[in-house]
Amino acid sequence: MAPGIAAEKKTEDEQSSKDNLIHLSNPHLEKMKDDILYHFALGTGTHDFPALFGDVKFVCVGGSPSRMKAFITYIAEELGLGSVGADYPNICAGTDRYAMYKVGPVLSVSHGMGIPSIAIMLHELIKLLYHSKCSNVTIIRIGTSGGIGLEPGSVVITSQSVDATFKPQFEQVILGKTVIRSTNLDDQLAKELMQCSKEINEFNTVIGNTMCTLDFYEGQARLDGAICLYAEEEKLQYLKAAYDAGVRNIEMESSVFAAICNLSGVRAAVVCVTLLNRLEGDQISSSHDVLVEYQQRPQKLVGHFIKKCLGKV
Repeated sequence: MAPGIAAEKKTEDEQSSKDNLIHLSNPHLEKMKDDILYHFALGTGTHDFPALFGDVKFVCVGGSPSRMKAFITYIAEELGLGSVGADYPNICAGTDRYAMYKVGPVLSVSHGMGIPSIAIMLHELIKLLYHSKCSNVTIIRIGTSGGIGLEPGSVVITSQSVDATFKPQFEQVILGKTVIRSTNLDDQLAKELMQCSKEINEFNTVIGNTMCTLDFYEGQARLDGAICLYAEEEKLQYLKAAYDAGVRNIEMESSVFAAICNLSGVRAAVVCVTLLNRLEGDQISSSHDVLVEYQQRPQKLVGHFIKKCLGKV
């Protein structure tokens, strides 16, 4: 290869690597000597981020600390990186806000319930990945949801997150002004996850829109909250309209998740299992054992995806 071509190729490779780094949409951070990730109980002045997290390629986030600890235990066994019965310490033990676990290139983080909780976590997670100089990172939310027109136990891979009016957007008030951000997710990643589900062939999986709401009860058209001032017919009409708009499940975190990942240049996906069909009822009545098995389905799917990416399938 001629010197000029070699230099050009090197420049392209460097640019490609740079493009796959985490992007921070905040110029103010460059002026800070240290960055304290308060809700993680971590900081650049007290922790060596590149040493701790520099090899991270996959981040899986979900609501509860116990579920994310179960996931890291599962993925460690799947990747052959941990002994049976091994314990994985909570990296964020200095706080009770979130929990974080790591094995090999996989980070598992809890995000609590609802848009405000996951938004705080994501701001600090993105900064953690940036300070750690991570590249080519994929972030996947794994969780539970209410299905629309699907059998309980079905898994939904989100194509785009929509709000309660079925618009693919996340709306936030910043400095007194309404800012609207895109909630599209990576199409190719969704297709790759769908292919993984076909390879597993253990449960029904679909790609569809996910409705993200601000509330579990009225915001999701439930009839069983402390307050409900609409009729059952109105509820069903609304949910059928959602189905016609391509919505296949409802949860409370996907919109801000998609928006923040988009702004940070990170490949992202949402993979949630449905615990019930909302067209048939509002309350989750399946047995504990059935629900535990349902909740393992997104873990199995994402676990297979990670193994495939690492050449371990």
